Amino acid sequence: MKTIQEVLSSGTEYLESRGVQGARHSMQSLLVHVLGCNKTWLYLHYEDPLPEDKLAPLRELLRRRGQGEPLQHLLGSTEFYRREFRTDARALIPRPETEELVELALQMAPRSAGMRVLDMGCGSGIIGITLALELARQHPEVIMADISEAALSLTLENATALGARVKTYRSDLFSAWDAPAEGAVQPPEGLFQLALANLPYIPEGEEVSTEVQHDPATALYGGADGLDIVRRFLKEALPHLAPRALVMLEVGHDQGPAVRDFMQELGYTQCRVLTDMSGKARFPIGFAPLPPAPEDGNA
Repeated sequence: MKTIQEVLSSGTEYLESRGVQGARHSMQSLLVHVLGCNKTWLYLHYEDPLPEDKLAPLRELLRRRGQGEPLQHLLGSTEFYRREFRTDARALIPRPETEELVELALQMAPRSAGMRVLDMGCGSGIIGITLALELARQHPEVIMADISEAALSLTLENATALGARVKTYRSDLFSAWDAPAEGAVQPPEGLFQLALANLPYIPEGEEVSTEVQHDPATALYGGADGLDIVRRFLKEALPHLAPRALVMLEVGHDQGPAVRDFMQELGYTQCRVLTDMSGKARFPIGFAPLPPAPEDGNA
């Protein structure tokens, strides 16, 4: 019978031979999952024999990981901002950069009681749910919208599991507000003080990794240059934003300046691009314009 250390080593070698990035981390995570332990326990029991009844499920998970299936799908969850979120093929796998976007939002967001927050293209719900929980003292009204019913069901599962108070709506960007379908539940009226969006931004036809191919196509591709949906969002958002509302987006590593320039053309103010921890200009931000000053009737 092989020890846990021997299985870890052989599994890591197999994943490396299949070109899996972070092969040792993947193998450790699969062992933790199958054994129902944590990494500390695993480290302290490397010399223990691996129980025979754990080998079959481990081999199956290892095979799937070697074929490029995302680790998060195999484990069924991922950590985001110190919380465990359910993850599967219904929505985009949370990326580390998105956690940075949330951190920036929490640093910059207004802290007014009852503030209205929008998470557009919510996917698994990580952005809106995290903001709802982190800003709980302000009792925010967090609205989350997505075009995918499947993604919204995942959002609701995560919100329920984590005890987050959010509202979800099926919407193609702002269609639920501006052109609601007959019989559809309409979102509540009111302007947003904070709006975040992690929308599809990969150009059509661009090659993506095997792991990314497991994400829903509707969460990935944004037209010829990748920014069709981002541009639509920025245009359609304007009537729904309070004056000086903060708008923050996540885009591709080389798309930030183009989005910033487009925001400026639309009248957003103080537009700039914040960088991620790798120094990539990934987070365009800006503030909604002030309403035009009333004309002087005596002029």
